[in-house]
Amino acid sequence: MLDKNYQALEVEEKIYKFWEENGYFIPIVNQNKKPFTIILPLPNANDPLHMGHALFAVEDIMIRYHRMLGDPTLWLPGADHAGIETQFVFEKYLAKKNQSRFDFDRKTLYQMIWDFVEKNREVNKNQLKKLGFSLDWTRYHYSLEPNIVKKVIETFQKLFSDNLIYRGERIVNFCTKCGTAFSELEVNYQEKNDFLYYLDYKTITIATTRPETIFADVAVAVNPSDKKYQKLPKQAFIPLIDVPIPLVKDKLVQADFGTGALKITPGYDPVDFEIGQKNNLPIIAIMKRSGHLFFKNARFQQLNQKTKALLQELDGLKINKAREKTVEFLEKSGNLIKKLPYQHSVGTCYRCGTTIEPIVIPQWFIKIKPLAQKAIEAVRTGETKIVPRKRFEKMYFDWLNNIKDWNISRQIVWGPRIPVWYCLECNQNIEVSFLNKNGQKINGSYNDLRNKYSFDEISSGIQFLIADQNSSYQLTPNQCRSCQGTALIQETDTFDTWFLSGQWPINTLKTNLSDFNYFYPTSVLDTLWDILPFWVSRMMMLGIYLTKKVPFRIVHLHARVVDGRGQKMSKSKGNTIDPLTITEKYGADALRLALVLGVAPASDIALSEEKIRGMRNFGNKLWNIGRFLLLNLEGKKLSFFNDKTKTIAEDKEILIKTNVLIKNVTRYMEKYHFGRAAELLYQFTWHEFADQYLELSKNKIKNGDEISLCVFHHVFLTLLKLLHPFIPFVTEEIWQAVPKKEKTPLIISSWPHE
Repeated sequence: MLDKNYQALEVEEKIYKFWEENGYFIPIVNQNKKPFTIILPLPNANDPLHMGHALFAVEDIMIRYHRMLGDPTLWLPGADHAGIETQFVFEKYLAKKNQSRFDFDRKTLYQMIWDFVEKNREVNKNQLKKLGFSLDWTRYHYSLEPNIVKKVIETFQKLFSDNLIYRGERIVNFCTKCGTAFSELEVNYQEKNDFLYYLDYKTITIATTRPETIFADVAVAVNPSDKKYQKLPKQAFIPLIDVPIPLVKDKLVQADFGTGALKITPGYDPVDFEIGQKNNLPIIAIMKRSGHLFFKNARFQQLNQKTKALLQELDGLKINKAREKTVEFLEKSGNLIKKLPYQHSVGTCYRCGTTIEPIVIPQWFIKIKPLAQKAIEAVRTGETKIVPRKRFEKMYFDWLNNIKDWNISRQIVWGPRIPVWYCLECNQNIEVSFLNKNGQKINGSYNDLRNKYSFDEISSGIQFLIADQNSSYQLTPNQCRSCQGTALIQETDTFDTWFLSGQWPINTLKTNLSDFNYFYPTSVLDTLWDILPFWVSRMMMLGIYLTKKVPFRIVHLHARVVDGRGQKMSKSKGNTIDPLTITEKYGADALRLALVLGVAPASDIALSEEKIRGMRNFGNKLWNIGRFLLLNLEGKKLSFFNDKTKTIAEDKEILIKTNVLIKNVTRYMEKYHFGRAAELLYQFTWHEFADQYLELSKNKIKNGDEISLCVFHHVFLTLLKLLHPFIPFVTEEIWQAVPKKEKTPLIISSWPHE
């Protein structure tokens, strides 16, 4: 007999343990059957779960449904080391202890982050279990496992051998706080109120939002169709330093911006960089990766003492302070004609919010166009289908059609290092930053330091290196192929996290080749629409490149969780709901059903505690129906329902309605309309079955009417099966208490048929 009240926490812990210990999450491979496979989108190993992770319930619904259909069903779990995000979290932890990443050599820092993550990784796994996710934990993988990293390196080497990897000096999005470059996808653009400064270049007037970069100007450009500038002077002169620079014409210049004349600073603006490349203009560096100005270029050595003194006041200042000081100098010199309020879109770091600085540094890139074309074709031909289709296929195509080469290098410690090596003897101009044997931080070129510090001291204490564009490198670590020496040091840039996760379906399944051969391509990728370009597209490109097959047949884009007012949940707004806290209060089933019921794919889920409470009440209703059934089965020999069972009008009606329900729920499950399926089940169970049929039949059942009891029993078991993918715990507990022909646990029972 079921307890009087349903105790969710006790039942959920017991039932999950029962499922896991009996191996029900592990697929039974049958070569005669087509498998159903989902790879779990990787939660960050360093983070506790948030409400977005609770939406893995959508995948669990699919997994449980296909398991009940009898398909060999695999849901493969894992965790992502999450590169920059994890290091960012760890650096905040260090800051509380008045420490910085620069206090440690990279080997020590890496191990510290590893230990930090390992404490959280088990927490992460246990939280997934608490939400009832039927993941095959025997196949769990972590993105920094040796076998996974080995395969990632092999992919890099294959791309390199296919001439799809190159090291290029390009303008990149750089966060001076995080100390790393980001791809365009990882930059958040925000409207910002600034000033537009009009500056006198003697022969022409320009307008700019960045006066502090004038010292790196190499030209002034105008649009060739701009009638204002049909006759151009040959030179302009940079304010404050009076250096002459040429005037050029280029179609990229916007004639309606400012004065129509654009100062060209290739080192600090993407458009300027492109104009500079086309016109063979030099690149002058005046900003360190820390965001501080410096003036060591030959241009500045030739200036007079008065001008050098002015630059000395700017030397070492960070961007904002340097801008203020530069404007002050421009005002005093009379070169600032005017400044006007100006609102524009500014790139910011998606992790810390710092304004992104475009700077030119050597980075590792993938030539992405050849990979993108095949990924486009796979969706266009229907080899992979995106659900919902119209809106998100367009997003997918737009992104891939306009894609730029992928910068896969990050200037952080946390992650696998790019597998190339530089010989310091052959590249003595390489700059190294390391901690010497006394723990002191040393910076400089290898040429300046080689006589003071041994190679072993430098390499063991290395923090990072900076190799210029012309530095030679190789893909093997033991001996320099040029000088035969052994002073080789590995690139300190690490892989972009998306480079690892972009290979995730392949690399996880390939740890067991028979798994790969059977379960790949996977059936469905379920994820939030906002990482369609970040992750989905990259998995498509790398999956097709590495295997000649798409990595998944369906891309299902689920909804986004918002609060009761439709606002995106965030800690800063104070409107988040902790899934684990709410689960302890109402149970995992209540949260799962609240996240799905009535929700259309890729829409917003307005989640409130009131809705979760309502779903808890539904579970209690189901529990009470089960208690009523068991109470009326006591001491009776149950006749199981079959096609020959004689029924009266209300029994026939509920049986007909139940068959229609099975048909409709199954149809919605196949079409990925899980919200609609849940809504039908909720309405039928509470109203059609409990409020109407049970009220009509209650007295007959109490008085021992065998046929009504038989029909009631049959319909109720059918409902438990249909509801199981949505609310697995309460349905399994009731199922095991009710007598039935089918002796298997509910999790592996058969899906109902009409």
